[in-house]
Amino acid sequence: MLAERPEAPARPGWRAGLWDAGPLALAGVAANGASLLVTLVLARLLDARGYGALNQLIGVFFVVATPGSAVLVAVVRRVTDWSGSLDGVVRWGAEVHRRGTWGLVLFAALVLVVGSPAAALLGRPDALGFDAAAVAGAVWVLLCVDRGLLQAHREYRVLSGNVLLEGGARTVFMISFGAAGLGVTGVAAGVLVAELCTAAHARYVAGRAWRSEGGAVAGRDRLTTAALAAGPRSWLGAWRRARPYGRDGAVRRDLVAAVVALAAVAVLQNADVIVIGREAPRGAGAYAAVSVSSKALVFVAIAVAGYLLPEAAISWRAGRHALRQLVVTLSVLAAPALALVAVAAAAPRLFLSAAFSSRYVSAAGAFLPLALAMVCLSVTVVVTMYLLGVGDRPFVVVLVGAAALAAVAVGLANGAPRATATADLGVQGFLLCAAVGELVRVHRPRLPCSPPSGSAGGAGAP
Repeated sequence: MLAERPEAPARPGWRAGLWDAGPLALAGVAANGASLLVTLVLARLLDARGYGALNQLIGVFFVVATPGSAVLVAVVRRVTDWSGSLDGVVRWGAEVHRRGTWGLVLFAALVLVVGSPAAALLGRPDALGFDAAAVAGAVWVLLCVDRGLLQAHREYRVLSGNVLLEGGARTVFMISFGAAGLGVTGVAAGVLVAELCTAAHARYVAGRAWRSEGGAVAGRDRLTTAALAAGPRSWLGAWRRARPYGRDGAVRRDLVAAVVALAAVAVLQNADVIVIGREAPRGAGAYAAVSVSSKALVFVAIAVAGYLLPEAAISWRAGRHALRQLVVTLSVLAAPALALVAVAAAAPRLFLSAAFSSRYVSAAGAFLPLALAMVCLSVTVVVTMYLLGVGDRPFVVVLVGAAALAAVAVGLANGAPRATATADLGVQGFLLCAAVGELVRVHRPRLPCSPPSGSAGGAGAP
């Protein structure tokens, strides 16, 4: 039990840290590689109009799924701050999943009602593709509950397997449904099927992990534990009414802070693409190729931060910092970052021509500055997840301000690809300096054996 292991020591040694973070980084790289493969295959299976419509639906998925990462942060913070029996974690997880399942059903019903007018606004002749993409995004949010439980339990290899499963399932179902002639609607349905498979796997492995910790469950609680642990049956168990455990005000505060922070990160990641699409629609495709190539690094950073977030929360609760784990995370991220910058500097036109086609090389001059900007943003994302893990909320204001500044800066470039990327690099570099400064500020007053006042050390205890 966490109450009986108050130290909750972070795993010692650089080798152990690399052994934990490495699989997540590899899984993130593999999943992003699979996503690029799907993009290239579907670009050939669908006509130009269909491919554009698919990008719209993928955008719908990402918009709906935006709160998922914030839910993950809140779950990790709540569980790592737990001060009672681990049986309570099992029951609390079941209650959260029950509420999430009901929310998913209600959201799906709402989507079915508003799907037709929403699809019409997007220029889609039917609503089924929109419905599938939106519901898939909601399933991903629910999936993040179980991924948060896995992170809090330090099941990094199991989590890596779940990430790989998601990438593989998307690849198989999206390409299969597209090749079967089901069109954009079928491809969107493939995303939904893939997310359902991934969520079912996460539900099973998360329940199995926490059941092994809370083995001494009272007889009256065994049905709840079995429901959490038993694969497809755990979905049925989520419908069973369970008593909420603990005061979850801290969860709500962490959730709001994480939603705002990650929404700002999303703006920082995509503001340049939105502005280019508005100011220079003819060059948007070429810039999108550069953007997709550069911004894959941010998704790798988010994946590998799945190791850092719980390590930071656990160490901070025990009165220590997790700077070693932060350095390990950045070390793992360094390899793909260096590869990206090397390609962008040495052979941008060759890479874009080979990966996409010669039609997409006109924005090659923006590749290097945008790659450097995304390296800065990736490090900022890692530091942000660390700060969210230790309960630091003031930096959220800095992120929001930087997001607004980025929108203005790239807008002043008037749609010129290289100028847009350079402006983005300036903002991202400034934000990275601010993130490092906040990291120093948070750690300066920290004593060796006691958490600072106002830290997350005692928040959220049941």
